Amino acid sequence: MGHATVENRHGLAVDGRVTHANGTAERRGSETMLKARRKAAGHRITAGENKAYDTADHVANLRAIGVTPHVTQNQAVTKTGKTRNSAIDERTTRHQGYGMSQSREPWSSASSAGASSTGQCARPNIAASLG
Repeated sequence: MGHATVENRHGLAVDGRVTHANGTAERRGSETMLKARRKAAGHRITAGENKAYDTADHVANLRAIGVTPHVTQNQAVTKTGKTRNSAIDERTTRHQGYGMSQSREPWSSASSAGASSTGQCARPNIAASLG
């Protein structure tokens, strides 16, 4: 399974990994790439991700490595009628930067839409803001 980190400002891929699909590969690949980006930046960074990454362990792991998770909240209603609890709380969503990351996530995912539809590359899974 292929993964890419796309920076928000220009939509360019800045990192990539290949992992075995095992149910948590996308989240673990994200953490590995973001840890390297955070270390290279030398300061806290933010990462915009889609709702598939809204799990308590992933959000906690990102915070532990110095990454502010701007993950889309997964508050969908389950088949049994219960609303899911998001791991992203008001500490994150109250800031203007969270809204900006959410508005840019579709843009960064579309940056390789043409290549992924022809099988030339994997669709990016995460977008990191390096600023």
